[in-house]
Amino acid sequence: MRSVIAIILTTILIPVTLRGDEGKWTPQQVLEQGQAWVTARGFGLPLDRLWNAQAGGGLLANAVQLPGCSGSFISADGLLVTNHHCVVSILQEHSTPQANLGKDGYLARTRADEKASKAYRIQVPRAFRDVTREVLAAIPASADDVARFRAVDAAEKSIVAACEAKPQTRCQFATFDGGLFFTLTEFEEISDVRLVYAPPEMVANYGGEVDNWMWPRHSGDFALLRAYVNGQPYAPRYWFPVSTEGVKPGDAVAVLGYPGRSYRSFIADEMAEREEKWFPAVRDLNADWIRVLEQAGAQSTTVAIAVEDELRSLENTRKNADGQIAGLRRGRIVEKQRAADARVKAWVASRPEHASAIEGYEGLARLNAERLRSWDRDFLLDVIARGPRALRWPTQIARRAGESLKPDAEREPGYMDRDIPRLRDQVERDQKRYIEAVDKALLRAWLRRALALPADQRITAVDEAFAGATDAAALDGRIDQLYAASRVFDLATRKAMFDERPDVLQARKDPLMALGFALDAERLRLKTRRDAASGATLRLRPAWRRAVIAEAGRPVAPDANSSLRVTFGRVEGYTPREGLVALPQTTLDGVMQKHTGQDPFDVPASVQRAHASARASRWRDVTMGQVPVDFLATADTTGGNSGSPTIDGKGRLVGVNFDRVWENVANDFGYNPEIARNVNADIRYLLWLLDDVEHATGLLKELGVQ
Repeated sequence: MRSVIAIILTTILIPVTLRGDEGKWTPQQVLEQGQAWVTARGFGLPLDRLWNAQAGGGLLANAVQLPGCSGSFISADGLLVTNHHCVVSILQEHSTPQANLGKDGYLARTRADEKASKAYRIQVPRAFRDVTREVLAAIPASADDVARFRAVDAAEKSIVAACEAKPQTRCQFATFDGGLFFTLTEFEEISDVRLVYAPPEMVANYGGEVDNWMWPRHSGDFALLRAYVNGQPYAPRYWFPVSTEGVKPGDAVAVLGYPGRSYRSFIADEMAEREEKWFPAVRDLNADWIRVLEQAGAQSTTVAIAVEDELRSLENTRKNADGQIAGLRRGRIVEKQRAADARVKAWVASRPEHASAIEGYEGLARLNAERLRSWDRDFLLDVIARGPRALRWPTQIARRAGESLKPDAEREPGYMDRDIPRLRDQVERDQKRYIEAVDKALLRAWLRRALALPADQRITAVDEAFAGATDAAALDGRIDQLYAASRVFDLATRKAMFDERPDVLQARKDPLMALGFALDAERLRLKTRRDAASGATLRLRPAWRRAVIAEAGRPVAPDANSSLRVTFGRVEGYTPREGLVALPQTTLDGVMQKHTGQDPFDVPASVQRAHASARASRWRDVTMGQVPVDFLATADTTGGNSGSPTIDGKGRLVGVNFDRVWENVANDFGYNPEIARNVNADIRYLLWLLDDVEHATGLLKELGVQ
């Protein structure tokens, strides 16, 4: 029987020329579009080498899922490459003021020197399945929106549970374009992951926030890990040979990975909410929290190590939000989407088979308007999950306690039996990030916003806990009281709390736990509303998207949703603005030209010494006469693609994706071939670092280049 995905694709596939290299394609879609389609993108590999449905694998399966990132194996002994910024938590875990791995880098000279992580897991894909029929069959014909959501939620949990009956297996259910189709990915989960190599920060994050999202870039954003199973190096089914030839302008490449979230399926009203509400709020709150972390880190190396990974994440997200806002406005993306929506509605008017699309569109607009009514309040409740520990830890414990009373299949995602080992790891791992003075300042920034909410959006739990704190001094005093009276910050106590029932926790009379329970009750009311909205979206968006795809008359890749995707492109420069042409490659000479001796342009002495003979290095690019550092391509990437392997048309690793250019940040809402450029660290730069700087002959031999 043909899959639902195949049916959807064959109803819309007609001979067309795709606009640029747009599309984050699923493995199934790559197969459906065929060998000629892949060959036209510069890949001479047989299609079944990219993906073989019968074998459940292929080169695409060498895109490995990391926490928030992607990676790939590059040796038969489980050596894996990703971005440096994807392993900052491991560097932090092993850093001290006397040995700051994040700042100075690390190289394991032997396998015995590789540094294990207590909480880092990776997933290696081994099977993909279209489960659309199973999911849709689980929805009762008469289901209202809440029942529809619950039916899909129950089907997801059942499908995942059956998949995870196998040992060391993690399974991921994915919803595409609001319910147009559904897939299941089966992963082998590996929990023994060890750090092999990370360059110094002033190689990996050269240019810091000044250069972040910018071009030209000169960052060696690499890290090497090794996966182990039963104490032995993991033997992957697939790995990429590293290319010693590299790339040149015009070369075909593909980026494989797990892009997190994009918004191209949104209607104009939903895009406007992102531009006018979401990104400004994220930018402003992150800016406040960044100031707190920077000021505290400047006073103490210990504090700087504790906050390093969160600071990097906040900075990246803040600048991304700035770029999204600027790109949405510069490209008039909302206005263009409104025109596109109108075009589809006009097309639908004469096609009765798509009559439900108008209802879908209008329903999505109503849902968006409803969200806006309590938007500011809901945003503050949402960010608790990544906010100060004084809120994050108690609400997580309260939720864990409440969910533990339910049958496993009825619990919220994230609190099922399958999730408990990860939560336990986080309880202990997160302690190293906790600094009381920092946490109080983060809480103060959150509370200022919560206490300033309009009357119709108040958070009752906050109003009651901070009643009478009408000025800054009173607020600080109340915060001090809560911290002094709570045992949540003690690791041993918090570990005990993690397994206690709600009545036992409440009997502790811990003031922060009381606040945690109250905030979780507020969150549950919000979840109830969102469950109904999600059920409505499952009904409305597919009807609209079917019409959008049919009107387009060409293949349309679904929005990113953290499932495995491949995007094709070419090495190519661009014109960032009138009068300027950006070349697609940078070199080690450019690194030295930026060198000031001050952060963030302070080249390590070892790199400076090796640069003196770099023009004679075997890793130089013959055309440029220098060691290459980074390159641009037209691949369609987004967040989550960090660490994604960039391969050439022969299936060899030529780079590691780590960023996009500033003009392309709003690419999440629409692909513009003129400015759609992703930024890759050239694999030859990594080889040069290992060879000429670190003299890591063992690793070079393992990579087959010694």
